[in-house]
Amino acid sequence: MTFLGMPAGSGQLTGDRSFPAAAHDALADTQLRHNLANATSTIRTKRAGVVAEVPDWAELRAAGAAIKDDVLAHLDTHLVRLEQQVTARGGTVHWARDADEANHIVTELVRATGEREVVKVKSMATQEIGLNEALDAAGITATETDLAELIVQLGNDRPSHILVPAIHRNRSEIRGIFAREMPDVDPDLTDEPRVLAEAARRHLRRKFLSARVAISGANFAVAETGTLAVVESEGNGRMCLTLPRTLITVMGIEKLVPTWRDLEVFLQLLPRSSTGERMNPYTSMWTGATEGQDFHLVLLDNGRTATLADPHGRDALRCIRCSACLNVCPVYERAGGHAYGSTYPGPIGAVLSPQMTGVTENQSLPFASSLCGACYDVCPVAIDIPSMLVHLRSRVTDEKGATPERAAMRSLAWVMRSTWRWTRAVRAARLSRLVRGRRAVPPPLSAWTSSRDIPEPPPQSFRDWWTDGQGRS
Repeated sequence: MTFLGMPAGSGQLTGDRSFPAAAHDALADTQLRHNLANATSTIRTKRAGVVAEVPDWAELRAAGAAIKDDVLAHLDTHLVRLEQQVTARGGTVHWARDADEANHIVTELVRATGEREVVKVKSMATQEIGLNEALDAAGITATETDLAELIVQLGNDRPSHILVPAIHRNRSEIRGIFAREMPDVDPDLTDEPRVLAEAARRHLRRKFLSARVAISGANFAVAETGTLAVVESEGNGRMCLTLPRTLITVMGIEKLVPTWRDLEVFLQLLPRSSTGERMNPYTSMWTGATEGQDFHLVLLDNGRTATLADPHGRDALRCIRCSACLNVCPVYERAGGHAYGSTYPGPIGAVLSPQMTGVTENQSLPFASSLCGACYDVCPVAIDIPSMLVHLRSRVTDEKGATPERAAMRSLAWVMRSTWRWTRAVRAARLSRLVRGRRAVPPPLSAWTSSRDIPEPPPQSFRDWWTDGQGRS
């Protein structure tokens, strides 16, 4: 078995437009901005309250980061141990280099059962590889059972948030989707949350009772015992994990923890950071094949070892998909998740997507940030996203090669290296005072000034003011 150095897959969704263009359109959608602001502010407030209750939060955060760093440093050993433990307990482990290989493995496993319908637990890994689309192409129908994922699926939409995929929808819009797409729905369906949840429960109950194959992700895997864990809030995951006769789990290779003792750290960090809860309502764990169920574990690389190879970017693999960084990000709150054009939106997506699929495919994402640092402050495993973004911006610039922007910066550096040149350049800038309002400059600089106002230079520079003796009186 070898996995180090495997190439990145092509399964991750990348946008067909740059982030600035997509964000511009999102900013014009006032309803979207209202939905996002309400949802993210609510989650932020809840999170702040429950985190403040924990006196040793900083120590827990440091412990989570240290455990994840140990996993990444010894990933090969931990993965082999996990495979041994799962296999010893009746499960089957499959290794997938990229999205195509993972989709092929899962599709063939479903086909082997003779079934044409599966139920799914919410999973970022399966979204990353485009599993639903691959199954559909093979004539297999996948039903999302997480309420928010179901809303997105029924609405022929795309997720816009790691934890709350339908965060961009309000309850009136959800009512319309249910009334239009759910068979046998009550024609008098209202947009009350309780009523909508009941409609979804009735719709999904039929799926749970008839499905014989389920597909899940995993929040964590314990290497010493081969135990998988899924945490969720609705109970749909528990139904998927226990009722079907075949369970297929797709898990990123970085989701490991070495021991049970390590798991308790993350079961404190994750719920508080993600949903603002003290603990998850449903925490399901299983080890190998249970109660006559066939169990298959698909370990997914898809660019993770390429990320691990970058000493400046590998800390992104600490991520436990809590989405805390999205909820505090001023850019995400205004632009929404769709603008990022990737499976993982927000600050963590801006560093994960370029590394897992290449900066060439995601050149604008490292710049989709104000570098305010709020994402680092709330990250439960202390990922320094701002520093990582700066690193990735440098990589984007290097890959672009010669550009007008780079030529302009080199010219400016040449001017600033000489006191004589800099002094005359500053004095020459005063000529722009003759132009009122927005300063007009020739292309390519006009692309920059078309959306920015250049401040009017002062009548006297600081250097001249000092030379004239006014600063020494």
